[in-house]
Amino acid sequence: MSGIRRDNARRSTRHGWSVLLLSLAFLLSSRSVAAQTREDARASDALHRLNDSIEALVQRVSPAVVQIIVTGYGSTEEDARGQTSVVIGRQRAIGSGVIVDPEGYIVTNAHVLNGAEKIEVFVPPPVAAGGVSDAPVGSQGKSYEARTVGITREIDLAVIKIEAHGLPALPLPKPSQPKQGEMVFAFGSPEGLRNTVTMGVVSAIARQPDPDSPLVYVQTDTPINPGNSGGPLVNADGQLVGINTFIFSTSGGNQGLGFAIPASVVAFAYPQLLKYGHIHQPEIGAIVQTISPELAAGLHLQRDFGVIVSDVVPGGSAERAGLRTQDIILSVDGTSAGSLPLFSQSLYMHASGESVTLRILRGADQLQLKVPIVDRPHKTDSLVDTVDPEKNLVGRLGILAIELNLDLAQSLPDLRIPTGVIVAAKTLGATGEIPIQTGDVIHALNGIPITTLAGLRGALANLKAGDAVALFVERYGQLIYVSFLL
Repeated sequence: MSGIRRDNARRSTRHGWSVLLLSLAFLLSSRSVAAQTREDARASDALHRLNDSIEALVQRVSPAVVQIIVTGYGSTEEDARGQTSVVIGRQRAIGSGVIVDPEGYIVTNAHVLNGAEKIEVFVPPPVAAGGVSDAPVGSQGKSYEARTVGITREIDLAVIKIEAHGLPALPLPKPSQPKQGEMVFAFGSPEGLRNTVTMGVVSAIARQPDPDSPLVYVQTDTPINPGNSGGPLVNADGQLVGINTFIFSTSGGNQGLGFAIPASVVAFAYPQLLKYGHIHQPEIGAIVQTISPELAAGLHLQRDFGVIVSDVVPGGSAERAGLRTQDIILSVDGTSAGSLPLFSQSLYMHASGESVTLRILRGADQLQLKVPIVDRPHKTDSLVDTVDPEKNLVGRLGILAIELNLDLAQSLPDLRIPTGVIVAAKTLGATGEIPIQTGDVIHALNGIPITTLAGLRGALANLKAGDAVALFVERYGQLIYVSFLL
């Protein structure tokens, strides 16, 4: 009997230990599950916060992003070698833009407007509190016809205007550099799909895709496709980082290599496009070029890379500040100027009259100079100084114009037809919105050749209010028709 009792006792003891171990395992498992649940909850909260932040960003930015549809005439075919043929047909192009002023001013790419005869802008429907649109489901927003205010093909930017007020706008920020790896969002109409947003990061802050061009771009892996051109690239705060401009692609679609004009360049160009219709390039009165190993060896320079001053304009701001030929520019305002594009971009960060601080290498010595920025004169600016407000007035068009002569035509190197009447300025108080720009050369009106002011005034005198006008105009080296009702 005692043996049986000891056996039962041993079994009872083992059973007790088993129950204890099972309880402990269950307790540990429960704690592990609870900890995992808390971890999942924390991760879920973080994801939800990120999701909510992105939704709020899209609701703030997307009402200021528009679709632009451009119609006009151009070459429609290419031969086997990729050369454009002489077949001319009607074309329709789609791009994007961003409203930067509630009064209807929109920034886009200059190439979006190529060959434009008509510019149509679709503004998204208004968004109510909570991100819900006031418009019916499927609404395309409101359509406006736009006019060109200013354009610069040097940096591929343009400003257009629609007649609308109180629009949602994305103001231009103070010049600043984005950070590599920073999260960014691209807005626009890829392949015509309006109100599209994609997400990525800044891949590089100052990429120079074309070694022969001084322009630099913000590179991003954010999906960008045809139709995104002219739309904004913004950061997590909804501030403009750049204007989406082009992609590198072997397929025609996104491959993660997108490029945007930096916001600092946009902020520099925008007020000038409003004021002049073109931009004045910033300069310091010196010619700067890239240092090659051969140049460094020939001149016995201290370094074989970077940029060197090859010429200083007599009496210019650089000469007055003490800059000399063969000075090597190390930095501009503390930012490295290791290449010509970086140096040029640094100048774009400043308006005329401001100064830049140059750190230079002269021989073995490092010096610091403060040099004022000046505007490079534009070839059409001097026209205003030559006009007489009475003799050169074409009242029905609201312009001051000058007849082209041989000397004037030779001073305009992009001019294709050396006769006509050039627009020197627009006048205040014009009776209607005439889509003519400063610098336009009028060659014909309703098929009648125009070579003199008297001829232009005479052709207009034969028209009455409400008549259609078709001007044959040369603008930025392109021949286009500008049509409107008088």
